[in-house]
Amino acid sequence: MNQQKLSWINNLRLLAMFAVVVLHTASPLLFNYKTVALGDWMAADVYNAVTRFAVPVFVMITGALVLGKDYELGDFLKKRLGRLLLPFLFWSLVYVGYQWYEEIIYFNRGTWGNISMVLHQLKIGSSYHLWYVYLLVGLYLVIPIISKFVRNASEKELLYFLAIWFITILISSPYLTRFETAVELRYFSGYTGYLVLGYYLANKQFNFPGVVFMAALIFICFATVISIGTYYLEIRTKELSTYFYEPVGPFVVMLSVGGFLIAKNIRVIIPPKLERVFANTSKFTLGIYFSHALILNILDLNGVTYAIFNPWLSIPLVALLCFVISWLLIYVMSKVPVVKHLAG
Repeated sequence: MNQQKLSWINNLRLLAMFAVVVLHTASPLLFNYKTVALGDWMAADVYNAVTRFAVPVFVMITGALVLGKDYELGDFLKKRLGRLLLPFLFWSLVYVGYQWYEEIIYFNRGTWGNISMVLHQLKIGSSYHLWYVYLLVGLYLVIPIISKFVRNASEKELLYFLAIWFITILISSPYLTRFETAVELRYFSGYTGYLVLGYYLANKQFNFPGVVFMAALIFICFATVISIGTYYLEIRTKELSTYFYEPVGPFVVMLSVGGFLIAKNIRVIIPPKLERVFANTSKFTLGIYFSHALILNILDLNGVTYAIFNPWLSIPLVALLCFVISWLLIYVMSKVPVVKHLAG
């Protein structure tokens, strides 16, 4: 993959990582919909809508980078899973320890009882954000198989796969289930479609004027639909609905397509030194992902949350502070020989 493509992918990965931090900074306010002012809640709703592309784009980037390559099965699994599992185990145990410190769990069940509890935490995830790592492990298991299809498929066959994947998503949506039939379409469901979508969009050249404008219009339109739709359902049902937020849902798919195409096609002149900073920081996105939830919790314990002032400003500022602290933590860890392989 040429350097130009790597540059925009590095920048997109970094932006997606910051979007994850913004989303998790805003989420506590979003779930306080019954007790906070509507204007404050709308800030959380808008920030959640705008950042919902983050995890799908992570998967799309993975597809763009790895599906076009030929792998020996054992080497691929050893390289990918080997790099992931050690820091995942380390950070999972960190969050187990943090839950113990916060008196959410207690080690009072005897030796085997405590070991069983820790293993159960590793099985289900010891922090809310680690679900993505379990997703990533599953994707790594299927990538050596699906990459062979992608590398040998024609454009028509790739579009065929993506079309059925999107149709499957549509008719699985709560308001469209009446269109479901006995035809088994689950073979085309889930995040695997994002892998293929990322590969296709990264390698497809859209040579028509206004592609960035069209991509931006798609992104803005679907971010607006997600935000207003969630607001409408909250007003109508007096409950928070995640229907428009669903990551493998039609609205987030289109939002992610728009964001991905903007990043690919927009031409922003970045000073070389700043570009090197972005490229270097992009190497630590996995570690930032692992650590940011812990930093957010520590900030929360010290009163640094969306509530410090107007959430329209405080949410991105607290997220930026969390992002920088997380990056510094992982950067320092990467320089320490004993723990650098645990950073992520």
